[in-house]
Amino acid sequence: MNKARITLLSVLMTGSSLIYGIDSNAQSGTVASAKEIRGATPYYEIPNEAPAKLIVDDPLPHLLAKGVVWIQWRVENVHIAPVFGKAALGVSPRLGHLHVQVDDLPWWWADPSNINTIDLAGLPPGPHKIKVTLVNANHEAFPGQSRIVKFTIPEGAVSDHSH
Repeated sequence: MNKARITLLSVLMTGSSLIYGIDSNAQSGTVASAKEIRGATPYYEIPNEAPAKLIVDDPLPHLLAKGVVWIQWRVENVHIAPVFGKAALGVSPRLGHLHVQVDDLPWWWADPSNINTIDLAGLPPGPHKIKVTLVNANHEAFPGQSRIVKFTIPEGAVSDHSH
């Protein structure tokens, strides 16, 4: 009878682990930590923060024929948020956002959304480039953290915005 209770208890514990999302691999160190994936906690000041880093992918090719450009990006060692101004420069972990410029136009837009994808539509057929710059809360570029993505919208691209 004792063995049956132990077996039942073991089954119940295993089931509750699955229900509550407890991963035994996470405890054994085989799964990346939350800090490794999500970055530092916002509750603790980070002394000597590592440099901010911007990673930008090429556009997803399957939508270019529709005139739609999706460019995925990610950052390291900076928290993307809609917080602006000199007072925010002293925050740790550091804050920032993106500046996005199309085809060397003299204007750009600020993207503090952190949704990881720049979404453009309606560009005319032909070659284009998007400049993506990682900036701090005071709109100053982090050194060396600007990327240019080049692509071509094919002739006859359908200007359908229902992507």
